[in-house]
Amino acid sequence: MTQTRKPFIVGIGGTQRPGSSSELALRYCLSAAEKAGAETDIICGAALELPLFDPGVTHRTPATLRLIQALRRADGVVIATPSYHGGMSGMIKNAIDYTEDMRGDARSYFDGRAVGCIVCAAGDQALGSGLMGLRMVVHALRGWPTPYAATIKSNEKPFIDGQPARREVAQALEIVASQVVDFARMVMASRVEDVTPRLVVAN
Repeated sequence: MTQTRKPFIVGIGGTQRPGSSSELALRYCLSAAEKAGAETDIICGAALELPLFDPGVTHRTPATLRLIQALRRADGVVIATPSYHGGMSGMIKNAIDYTEDMRGDARSYFDGRAVGCIVCAAGDQALGSGLMGLRMVVHALRGWPTPYAATIKSNEKPFIDGQPARREVAQALEIVASQVVDFARMVMASRVEDVTPRLVVAN
């Protein structure tokens, strides 16, 4: 049995402002994942304007259902957030909180998935604290933060016409994409091996 399905990578990120640095970074990272052979889906901007997560409320809006359905199908995830006052944005955190719906799944939360982390901020301190907080949340959700993360200084105009303005910005996002896709392929291959019948040779 051979692996034929493309890895499915879901990107979550951006802000309420279309064309933000975090959204452009996410889009470029996902395009790099597609070039590496993955199928992708992006959930950003208005699609992340979800009701405030309440564990006691079971009703889910169409946008919330789309988010959870995409994450359940995902082989890998990329999260791109601005760093607001030292941490990820409330909109991104609220979206991630809805993974509580996946608690009882065979692959609960982000279990078995690599999660690429992208943080955009004006200063080094915000980049560092934002990344640390994002990785801690991924760990809490049983995900595997990729060894490499992209930290992008949004005050240095990192994008021009939607594309990275400098090679180091593009390279950082391409590394994140490659690590998420490579990890997804390894996990998918291991699952194929687990269900492949083994030939038993009689003595």
